[in-house]
Amino acid sequence: MGGILVYVLHYEGAFNKNSLGAVSEGAKLAGELGTTCDAVVVGGSDLTNDLCATLGTYGAKKVFKAEGAEGLAQPVIDVMAKVIDENGHSYALFGGGLLGFEIGAGLAARKNAGVTMEVTAVNVADGKLVAERPILGDSQISTSKYRGDLGIIIGRINAFELKESGAGAAEVVDVAVEYSPWSNQATMVQRGEQRGADVNIEDASVLVAGGRGLGKAEGFELCEELAGALGGAVAATRAVVDAGWYPYAAQIGQTGKTVAPKLYLAAGISGAIQHKVGMQASENIVAINKDSNAPIFEFSDLGIVGDLNKILPKLTEAVKAKKGA
Repeated sequence: MGGILVYVLHYEGAFNKNSLGAVSEGAKLAGELGTTCDAVVVGGSDLTNDLCATLGTYGAKKVFKAEGAEGLAQPVIDVMAKVIDENGHSYALFGGGLLGFEIGAGLAARKNAGVTMEVTAVNVADGKLVAERPILGDSQISTSKYRGDLGIIIGRINAFELKESGAGAAEVVDVAVEYSPWSNQATMVQRGEQRGADVNIEDASVLVAGGRGLGKAEGFELCEELAGALGGAVAATRAVVDAGWYPYAAQIGQTGKTVAPKLYLAAGISGAIQHKVGMQASENIVAINKDSNAPIFEFSDLGIVGDLNKILPKLTEAVKAKKGA
């Protein structure tokens, strides 16, 4: 049985949270399989050996480091293919996101391997990995087993919990790669969200999300004030994003982002299945809606039936008073 190779996204001297969760998951699964978990990182001069070695904290045994264009898929595919060929890894694991999808798909084509995207859980059965993926609006679970020498697993955002393993520094191995002629043809012009502002909702521990019940774009000012008082961020449903009320970067749901904050406060959100799949992993869900029959109350920990235009300002005042602001 070969090991598990995890791609770790690196940017400006830090590793991506979802990538670190994938390393933690890979290390756990490798332990159950009786093998090892390694990581692969591609970057520029700010990618140091000392930084790479810290991935051992999350369970990586070795870190394969290559110099290349960070944030582009094709160079990473070249690096991962070489590392897998030379070290015999049986699985490649990704933490999710658009770049993970692109790299995983390209690697699957390069290696003629099976690939499963939007994975929410991975288990060990009969000495092999089995990936679980929600389908049909998350109403059913599809399981994937892999034939051949390599299986590729791409997680859904925030699907893998980040845990420190307590292990020491990982061994860092420099990888010299002769990139394919097409791999460095693209150039990173700008890094950011499509159609949206710089809204960081995936790492926020508190989210105040607004839906059509806000009535108009200006209604998001209530959400922003409460989120500011709570030290959180603002999120939105697809309907209000499509209406131009709030940036796409804040959209949660089947066609947006998947989040798992400690507190998710839904204001004026009905709770359609497409939205539910993006936030149902939240630790505590509080819903405010004037419709007592809104579907969101069925999976909320606390439901408040009433006028959000009156409730949100009072909540904000109470939070500020509690904090002494």
